[in-house]
Amino acid sequence: MEDETPRGARDASAEAAVGQEQKLSEAFVSLADSLVADYDVADLLHRLADHCVTLLDIAAAGLMLADQRGNLQVVAASSETSRLLELFQLQHDQGPCLDCYRGGTAVSVPDVQQAADRWPVFAAETQAAGYHSVHALPMRLRDDVIGTLNLFGTRPGRLPDADARIGQALADVATIAILQERAIRHHEMLAEQLQHALTSRIVIEQAKGVLAERGNLDMAQAFDRLRRHARNTNTRLTDLARGIVDGTVDSTTVVTPQPRHQPPDPPPSPRAPAT
Repeated sequence: MEDETPRGARDASAEAAVGQEQKLSEAFVSLADSLVADYDVADLLHRLADHCVTLLDIAAAGLMLADQRGNLQVVAASSETSRLLELFQLQHDQGPCLDCYRGGTAVSVPDVQQAADRWPVFAAETQAAGYHSVHALPMRLRDDVIGTLNLFGTRPGRLPDADARIGQALADVATIAILQERAIRHHEMLAEQLQHALTSRIVIEQAKGVLAERGNLDMAQAFDRLRRHARNTNTRLTDLARGIVDGTVDSTTVVTPQPRHQPPDPPPSPRAPAT
């Protein structure tokens, strides 16, 4: 049976599909291009929100990320209205985005009016803002949920399966980028801490050598004097050692044992009056 769709309509549909595929490719290339050294995470997430509006059958998008304490924070939005709705969910602790984050699975609300019993305040505010459908997608890698991608529509209806897959793919790209950036920062922090520890140890060993030579001490005695002086003067051990090595601290004050502070003798008791 031949397709009775007019040729012009078929051509227009094919061109639209090609145009959509091109936009999708450009979106992923744009996100990939942003993943360079020292990239701006905030810029990446704002791009993601804008790409969602361009590619999906929605009117606005927003993203929430969990902070170090596990509390969600609004980090990007395609419009001021959607940003305020995100904040509204956090302030009133209700809405599909919060449920999505807590459960780690997508939460779809095809008709916000039907969710009034579940989230009464959120449903009222969302409809007042002109949105009638909300879809929340988890930003997760395996068991690690770091936030949500939230999609707002101006008319009721479920999110098409193709749009849901594209939205989740975009959220996954952002999730991997953020976790990679955190891993790099954590690795750099550990490397910096290790380097600091090694440098500190070298300085301390040098200071012990200076004290041992000037005080005719063995290394154990020198280290004991170094630690004791640091405690008595409320000075960091590394800072004291560095001062001894560079000469800003008089090593003789460290080598010479400090006399223990003796409390003053108590005053004599008053003599009892003669009777």
